[in-house]
Amino acid sequence: MHLLHDCPDFVSARTLHAAAESAGITVGLTTVYRTLHLLERAGRVDVVRDRNGERLYRPRAEEGHRHYVVCRSCGLSRAVESEQVERWAADTATRTGFTEVDHTVELTGFCTDCSRPRHGE
Repeated sequence: MHLLHDCPDFVSARTLHAAAESAGITVGLTTVYRTLHLLERAGRVDVVRDRNGERLYRPRAEEGHRHYVVCRSCGLSRAVESEQVERWAADTATRTGFTEVDHTVELTGFCTDCSRPRHGE
């Protein structure tokens, strides 16, 4: 988990595996996927998907479940206020009689740096 904490933004299992190998940690890619899945089920990581559908992970903040806006170009992520989404999910669960409702909200776009025109464009 410490390698995941060292990553500034969301990271793929393959990138995390490569970081482990670079640090001299011998671990199989399947083990990395399995560990990330267990961390997700335990509520210890947040997950988003990149534009190709690959799951990206980051440690969950101590204050709990968060939502993010993620740059489709460079992968930069920023946490966003999501109180309305959380309230809507809870209200929907109550109205429908469902329990233990999970939800996923994915916001993507282009960060300021990736939106800025490059010289010669």
